[in-house]
Amino acid sequence: MNDLMIQRAQRGLLLGGRALLGLYFIVPGITKITGWAGTSSYMADHGVPLVPVLLPLTILLQIGGGACLLIGFRTQLMAFMLAGLTLVISLFMHDFWNMEEGLQQAHELQNFIKNMAIMAGLMFAAGSRSPTKVDPV
Repeated sequence: MNDLMIQRAQRGLLLGGRALLGLYFIVPGITKITGWAGTSSYMADHGVPLVPVLLPLTILLQIGGGACLLIGFRTQLMAFMLAGLTLVISLFMHDFWNMEEGLQQAHELQNFIKNMAIMAGLMFAAGSRSPTKVDPV
């Protein structure tokens, strides 16, 4: 493969990765709007403070930050902010350490680990150079 083909492949992979990460946040942000009451109750049940403030903020970050990732606007900053949001959500909503052993605990552990992997990808994006400048291999 020549350098131009490698550069195009890298750009395509970066675009695809950004798009998938963006959608990962946009879709749940929209479902939080359509299921406002249920989401509010779920957050309160998990001990999230200030739900009337934090729910709209979460929606704004998820939809706005996800859209920014999708289009490549301020990618590093948005990835950093979404990584922080992912950590906070994971600590409150997937608190497997507070559950008795069983299927529910295993499910929450799996969600927590998945979120840590997504956070790792976001941290990588936040720490990487601009995705529009790809060095040839």
